[in-house]
Amino acid sequence: MKQKQPVIPASGPRHRAGGSANRDPRRSGWAGPGSRAMRSPGMTFFALILLVLLIPTFAQAITVKTVQGPTGVETWLSEEHALPMIAVNISFPAGSAYDPPDKPGLANMTASLLDEGAGDLATDAFKQAMESRAIRFQAAADRDYIVVTLTTLKENADEAFRLAALAFAHPRFDAEAVERMRVAILASEKQQDEDPARAAVKAWYAAYFGAHPYGRPPDGTPAGIAAIKPGDIKAFAADHLVRGGIKVAVSGDITEVQLKKYLQALFTPLPAKSVPPVAKPTDAGKPHTQSIPRDERAPVAVFGFEGPMRADPDFIPVFVTNYIFGGGGFSARLMDEVRDKRGLTYGISTNMDDFRSASIIVGEVQSDKTKIATALDVTKSEMARFAKDGATAKELADTKTYLTGSFPLGLDSNAKIARTLNGYQRSGLPADYVVRRNAMIEAVSLSQVNQMAKRYYDPARLVVVVVGTPAAAAPAQKPQNAPAAAAR
Repeated sequence: MKQKQPVIPASGPRHRAGGSANRDPRRSGWAGPGSRAMRSPGMTFFALILLVLLIPTFAQAITVKTVQGPTGVETWLSEEHALPMIAVNISFPAGSAYDPPDKPGLANMTASLLDEGAGDLATDAFKQAMESRAIRFQAAADRDYIVVTLTTLKENADEAFRLAALAFAHPRFDAEAVERMRVAILASEKQQDEDPARAAVKAWYAAYFGAHPYGRPPDGTPAGIAAIKPGDIKAFAADHLVRGGIKVAVSGDITEVQLKKYLQALFTPLPAKSVPPVAKPTDAGKPHTQSIPRDERAPVAVFGFEGPMRADPDFIPVFVTNYIFGGGGFSARLMDEVRDKRGLTYGISTNMDDFRSASIIVGEVQSDKTKIATALDVTKSEMARFAKDGATAKELADTKTYLTGSFPLGLDSNAKIARTLNGYQRSGLPADYVVRRNAMIEAVSLSQVNQMAKRYYDPARLVVVVVGTPAAAAPAQKPQNAPAAAAR
């Protein structure tokens, strides 16, 4: 049997703005500050114009149906019969926020074990049944959900859905598999903790959310993982792999009638009960700076503040605003000021992230130990300037071109469509959002952007965590080739 690598969720946020914030999901790409490479917009302005002219507008061509399944299960379907493939994303309200305080990592371990045997099929037999038919089945826990992805050829759909149903209703959680996964997760945890960026993300969430469940790392802690027993995993699955609150998104060569049959097989055996959302944090986001001494040549700073909830009318305008400020790769203000003009970092970014019970705007910068303090100072001063002066008409126009023109790239395969739609479901969006999203971005005015900048981008609101010990501060650096003040 192949040694399985554990499914370790990134400790940073899961992103959804248009599915994820600053990119469209979302689940490839950036998983949180410190857990992805810096992203550039990836295209020039003219390349995007060519994309709009020459590539079909996939988002407008997609039709999303709401399919009636078992009570408590929300299902969307995008039929696409060009290829004989089916992609499915299923989200259970069973994320790390539901971990017991003394056993963080329980949701993640549960997710990691869902393909380690089910029913009368032990690990090897279950995996062989999947692999022999080229069926892909994976599960991972974020803070709110366990997200399952299932991909299959149409000819193997019956067996794919049968095996998935078996995994949901009758997971084995054999002691041998639990111990093997525990060892693998602990080894991965140790490796991750050596990365200052991942350490900074974990510390930032703990600093921002405090005792709230969102402050605990989704992948757990060594003590929590060591304390988890097979009985804990079985009890967690029984309480959380339930019908109420399930979100299902399907894309590919399947009809509504066929899908209804599979939905019954998947979810009717599950308990007909619901899992309540995690309580909203009441004491999160108090501005402060925390330094974690550590011998790092290049310390990492994670910084952030409260953002608008997904249902808040501010969300789309702030999504656009944040792209201008820090989400737009090399076109963003922060990259221009901190990297290009002053050479303080290779990359800096900010991203929006919404959970079921909270929303944040969070960023990251890594710099030489003699420059990290200066990089943070410049970041704060640029926030203050952005809040005071706002954006320009050109910045807004370029942002709209990129955000709307690049959107189809997140919908050019069944897997991406299912992932994107499932992200929208988790955010509580309607089924027609995919066709309305670009128009909502186009409707954002410069006045709205500047209002959002003033409302949210106040450096006094920041929670900052620095992992690594700064050295003596470098002399203040003036920006190179700075534009005249009137250029803004």
